Amino acid sequence: MSKIEYRTLNDRAYDQIKEGLMAATFHPGQVLVIRTLAETYGVSTTPVREALQRLVAERLLVLLPNRSIAVPDLEADKYAEILRIRCELEGLAAELAAPLVDKPALRQLDRLLHEIDVALRRRDHDAYRRLNQSFHFAVYAQSGSPRLVDMIADLWGQTGPYMKELFGAPGYEMQANDAHRAVLAALEVCDGAAARRAIVADLTVAADLLVPHLRDLERRRAELRRSGSLRAEA
Repeated sequence: MSKIEYRTLNDRAYDQIKEGLMAATFHPGQVLVIRTLAETYGVSTTPVREALQRLVAERLLVLLPNRSIAVPDLEADKYAEILRIRCELEGLAAELAAPLVDKPALRQLDRLLHEIDVALRRRDHDAYRRLNQSFHFAVYAQSGSPRLVDMIADLWGQTGPYMKELFGAPGYEMQANDAHRAVLAALEVCDGAAARRAIVADLTVAADLLVPHLRDLERRRAELRRSGSLRAEA
């Protein structure tokens, strides 16, 4: 019995940390402190430590030279590569959902659209990120393909921390909910091709703003490293 309870705690810690990565709870480059996470999630340090090791193995987290575990730093090329994969998988999930979506799901999506609008008006970016994730996975849950949804969740775990930077890219708030409306409109008429296009458009709009912002951050970091090296040599 104790082994079953232990495994449940381990899985719970893993699920909660992964959910935090997906929802941009953690910052890029943030070092994760085992004791702090254990207190946050109400478990002992051992399940948290094993959950972190599992997430490192899945490349959602990185092991630093000093043996600390951290959220990966921002990399524009990495984000762009994952985006291409996400467009294919998430577009497929939306297309599969179109003929299967039920009325309660459509009502849920409509409610989420309104809640996202409210979050954007209030400039509540944390609420936006949470609701955006809820909207997408409410769509994908209708696909009838749980393995596909799991693959998408893994990719969200890798790109979630990048969402912290999204509102640093000018112009995003003005269009952050437009493609969601197109997704819902396509689902309401069971148009899988249109649902796929709308999901891809949603991901692409974010990337078109975020990737240049990430490249600018990388350039500034490189300049700081160079200036630091020059000072050290002097």
